[in-house]
Amino acid sequence: MPLLDIYLNGLWAMLGFGLFGWIFSVFRNNVTHVDSMWSLFFLVAGFAYIESFSTISDRGILISCLVIIWALRLCIYLTWRNWGPHEDHRYAAIRKNNAPNFKWSSIYIIFGLQAVLAWVISLPILGGVTSTTPLNIIDMVGILFAMFGIAWETTADWQLSRFKRNVANKHKVLNTGVWRYTRHPNYFGEACVWWGFFLIALAGGAWWSIISAILMTLLLLKVSGVALLEKDIAERRPEYLRYIKTTNAFIPGKPRN
Repeated sequence: MPLLDIYLNGLWAMLGFGLFGWIFSVFRNNVTHVDSMWSLFFLVAGFAYIESFSTISDRGILISCLVIIWALRLCIYLTWRNWGPHEDHRYAAIRKNNAPNFKWSSIYIIFGLQAVLAWVISLPILGGVTSTTPLNIIDMVGILFAMFGIAWETTADWQLSRFKRNVANKHKVLNTGVWRYTRHPNYFGEACVWWGFFLIALAGGAWWSIISAILMTLLLLKVSGVALLEKDIAERRPEYLRYIKTTNAFIPGKPRN
């Protein structure tokens, strides 16, 4: 089967999963669960790509296992963090700006957009699954990047959730643990994961999947990650201004005095 046809199979599967999420949101009158669906889009893509083959290569098994670990960890964490009757403030604002027909426009504004974006970013999974090249040293480097990223962002999420559980920390800034070295260790870890996936795909010849790693990094830095979170956080937490002056935004580094 041509590579493009395999890739398009992933798109149809991801759009179908997005449609299921939209139907669920209509019953809940809440779209926040799309955050939990984000990582699962990549599982859906992976299964769609694998389904096109009678056997899967060693590289396909490798990247599939890493995607499963990453996706389930992130989905479980976000579901635990976000689940409840109240819609996340980001989506509540989008709902307000698109009233009164948000129920219908959310099909493409929320669920369709995330499905298509995830489809583009899934290129390393496609490259890894379709490759028949024997494993090599670049795969090993990719594994190290991906596993480090998963461990780093897991640590960051655990430290942040523990910090938030202490009511005495309300309006305070977490600047210990991995948060001492970067203001966004979870986003840095996520970037490492996707550069790791790219290296595994690259080892199989899928150099074109670098689009995924670059796009994910830009999203984390300029769109849905660092830029969005820090847009008004200093107004709500004055200590954050000091944190900005002493701590790197993304790549970990020694704190400044």
